[in-house]
Amino acid sequence: MFLAARREVEAAVEGALDALDLPTDDLGIEEPPEDVDAVLASSVAFRLAGEVGAAPPEVAADIAAEIDPADYDYVGDVTTQGPYLNFLPSDAYFAATLEAAQDDEYGRLDPKGASVAVEHTSANPTGPVHVGRARNPIIGDALANVLDFAGYDVDRHYYVNDAGRQMAVFTWAYETFDEAELPEPERDRAEYDMVRYYRRGNTFLDEAPESEVEAAEAEIQSIMQGLEAGDEATYERVSEVVDTVLGGMQECLARLPAEFDEFVKETRFMRNGATDDLVERLQDLDEAVYEEDAWQLELDDHGIDKNLVFLRSDGTSLYATRDLAHHEWKFENYDRAVTVLGEDHKLQAQQVRTTLDLLGHDTDPLDQVLYSYVNLPEGKMSTREGTGIDLDDLLDEAIDRAREEVEDRLEDRLRNDDLDEDDVERIAHQVGIGAVRYDIVSKQPAKAITFEWDRALDFEAQSAPYVQYVHARACGILGEAREAGHEVPEVADFDADALDTPEARRLLATIARFPAVIEDAADDHHPHVVATYTREFAEAFNAFYRECPVLDADTETRDARLALVAAARHTVGNALRVLGVAAPESM
Repeated sequence: MFLAARREVEAAVEGALDALDLPTDDLGIEEPPEDVDAVLASSVAFRLAGEVGAAPPEVAADIAAEIDPADYDYVGDVTTQGPYLNFLPSDAYFAATLEAAQDDEYGRLDPKGASVAVEHTSANPTGPVHVGRARNPIIGDALANVLDFAGYDVDRHYYVNDAGRQMAVFTWAYETFDEAELPEPERDRAEYDMVRYYRRGNTFLDEAPESEVEAAEAEIQSIMQGLEAGDEATYERVSEVVDTVLGGMQECLARLPAEFDEFVKETRFMRNGATDDLVERLQDLDEAVYEEDAWQLELDDHGIDKNLVFLRSDGTSLYATRDLAHHEWKFENYDRAVTVLGEDHKLQAQQVRTTLDLLGHDTDPLDQVLYSYVNLPEGKMSTREGTGIDLDDLLDEAIDRAREEVEDRLEDRLRNDDLDEDDVERIAHQVGIGAVRYDIVSKQPAKAITFEWDRALDFEAQSAPYVQYVHARACGILGEAREAGHEVPEVADFDADALDTPEARRLLATIARFPAVIEDAADDHHPHVVATYTREFAEAFNAFYRECPVLDADTETRDARLALVAAARHTVGNALRVLGVAAPESM
């Protein structure tokens, strides 16, 4: 209902300004402070005071006098507070919200009729996913969920670098070294098994005699050129390595969970001729130069002080070249394209966008979401010796810590057999992984963050467990009601007017905002605003829970409050689902 109310407020302010013969280019619509019982407010009087020649409060009063709330469904009254106009909700606003939120899919917006490709993670298939990259799949998957819930037709893509030197080295090493020469894998999964070959190959290239390295480099170069020439046998050799590693990486990412609709390999654009066609068009650009044994684009005149190299002297293309062909494919097949990238790819993102502009593409449908990295948490992972800290390490420790917290909190219930070990394990996984995911997605992507265990797993603070517990509590209330023979009433049988306490009204108002939160998060590509909303929601629900007994209320009030609890469960459950965080039914 918030979206409908926002449209009504916009129409009311615009109509009043028209009646007063005042400009309507900026209506000043904004959300009021928490202590103001209004749906929306307008600060337009500030802007117009100078033009009118009157104090802002006087201008606000004149505008309010031109608005008749009877003309609108969801605006109950219009008041002024100094220079601000406050739009109070009508009873119909609350009733319509309560009814709409009985739907399991509450908050999902109507189909937009537009397709979006969301590309994220895309870590090179050279081994396990590193914890430093954990922000990419978490932000990317949450953003894809937001866009899907906002009504877009979303495809989740993983762009696979299967044509560069790294993969040529990996393929050569896999075919060269015996497993007997390798250390034991750190985990029993494909990418941990395979990465041993890659590491052994790099060590060999750094330390072996020059003659042996030259022979190895010749084979590596042959693999790269075979891929460039579209040689099927070479492609099959590389694909065996790539697909095996990707299979293991998928198992890791599924733990978050982060799943993909398509793995788009860069060799696709070499094999179908798209890269060769692109190279010819790049060479025809005025910015194209051949220097330092490579074709490059000079982009200084476009604000980029580093050339884009797109073709080596031996005729092999580069990752950037193939990525440009990849983006042209996106433009042909999707209405919009979103790419989630680490901050170290900022230059690459600028080069890609600028080059696509030079090639004549409209790049407005392309959004590149850049994020800073996650600093490592303290604890056993930060002192572990080895080649790095993997995402699996982070998730394992999250589950272990959550299990300890859950066992401490549920000691009495375990002793009384209300819960068994399977329940503890389920809750530990939901809370532990949810804590990691929520803590990371809740921050603005551009800000660097340090992951802190105590904060992420704090059941009392504004963390995943804090919000998850709201969902579990709502499920618990509804379960107790069913056991007592009370079902959530049908829509026609409950009376929203019975929800007249400030806490119930605040919770209803917060529920009403959820579809607008989804719309704003999708428009700005900011999934963190959904996390911010869940914290505000949890505070509103907990205040309602403290002050408004449900099962002990009179019949009319009980039914209305049960309907409100059901609405709250749907709202917070869907918000957590959008963030990719589990919504436990019990904790």
